[in-house]
Amino acid sequence: MSTEQEGKDRPEPVELTAPGRDQLRGAPVRILIAKPGLDGHDRGAKVLVRALRDAGFEVVYTGLFQTPEMIASAALQEDVQVIGLSILSGAHTTLFPRIMEELQQRGLDDLLVIAGGTIPKADIPRIKALGVAEVFGPGTRLATIVDYIRDNAPRPSPLW
Repeated sequence: MSTEQEGKDRPEPVELTAPGRDQLRGAPVRILIAKPGLDGHDRGAKVLVRALRDAGFEVVYTGLFQTPEMIASAALQEDVQVIGLSILSGAHTTLFPRIMEELQQRGLDDLLVIAGGTIPKADIPRIKALGVAEVFGPGTRLATIVDYIRDNAPRPSPLW
């Protein structure tokens, strides 16, 4: 791979706000980034994973082709506070209800679930009604996502 190509794979520089006092004291927020369904495009998800790690979060990336059951199981096993669903395939109206159902069955309905990708604006109210807190479309600044998670993620217990 040439140097020119390598530079294109690097995420944009992220201008971040300072972590809150509660983040400085406790364990970092744990985030699961998942690619549900048959969507084979993961560059955006990998860029987001790197930006979240650079911002001080602990991030678990599931990789491609995850079923709703696999995503919910990984969230439980990894003890995350946030799940980010990245989808470009258009299958969000089929997969997101199943993911939210699987999370609920495992007692994980208190997690912050966010989504991103090519999701039509007309579908966003229906997705939010499922319990997905926010949807980030193409072109969203990474700092916007970082700040949203910092402001809205459930905090890990200080006792752990």
